[in-house]
Amino acid sequence: MPVEGQSTLITPNETFYRIDTALSTPQVDVDTWELTIKGMVDEPYVLNFQQLLEMVEIDESATLACVSNRVGGPLVGNAIWLGVPLPKLLERAGVHEEADQVVGRSVDDFTVGFPTEVALDGRPSMVAIGMNGEPLPAEHGFPARLIIPGLYGYVSATKWLREIELTTFRDFDAYWIPRGWSRFGPIKTQSRIDVPRHRRSIAAGPTEIAGVAWGGIRSIDRVEVQVSPADGPEGEWREAQLGERLTQSSWRQWAIKWDAAPGSYRIAVRATDGNGATQTSSIRPSKPDGATGHHKIDVDVEEA
Repeated sequence: MPVEGQSTLITPNETFYRIDTALSTPQVDVDTWELTIKGMVDEPYVLNFQQLLEMVEIDESATLACVSNRVGGPLVGNAIWLGVPLPKLLERAGVHEEADQVVGRSVDDFTVGFPTEVALDGRPSMVAIGMNGEPLPAEHGFPARLIIPGLYGYVSATKWLREIELTTFRDFDAYWIPRGWSRFGPIKTQSRIDVPRHRRSIAAGPTEIAGVAWGGIRSIDRVEVQVSPADGPEGEWREAQLGERLTQSSWRQWAIKWDAAPGSYRIAVRATDGNGATQTSSIRPSKPDGATGHHKIDVDVEEA
């Protein structure tokens, strides 16, 4: 591991997926940019970029996923994020007990909202200023963005961040909520087959089936693969080999060997997370809180 064609353990910045509402990438002047922490807090305050840099202390690998990603889709990636712990910023402000929602607001006024208890529950939530050893690229939120491992981006990943507000779910709905998406967005346990490709022909003989699996902040403990004849009964589930576990909130690579005989096949994958929950085979669309089902591909095996 890795297998040729398999997703890399760390997704390069230039190929990391991008989904947002910005019609054009905001160009933020770091010399005048400020981050405001306000709302239901004892002491609101403002930081400039240099002050934020001086508070950086966390460097963490985390997988981000878009809630609109189809099963087996490309809207997911894993990066190493550098930033300031969000709990540190909130504790300095003094969060009121009744403030149950953290709202991130971007320079173009896009908003996300997530539970205050999630921000403070020990996961490596942060205001990130770096991505894979580089300053945040403009398209990924320069100069600062929110990273809340384990939550879909629509409720957590404010890019071009300018404001963090403490409020309540009763008093405020972030951008996507009135548009029919769930108020809460924990990432579902998912897995994807990267190789072989769907509806491709491969040569008979020993080959490898490989991909990635992710489970929010629960990590992945097992991946299983099923190979079935296209016109026959379902095959048995076989356990794949897992790659390195970078962190609890990072995806894991997986691979399994297959001695492919000529014919047509359907290949399926399923993952089990660190809590022992196996991803469901029930097929559901992405709206309102993330798609479910097993990723399946069809392949033809030809005589070598």
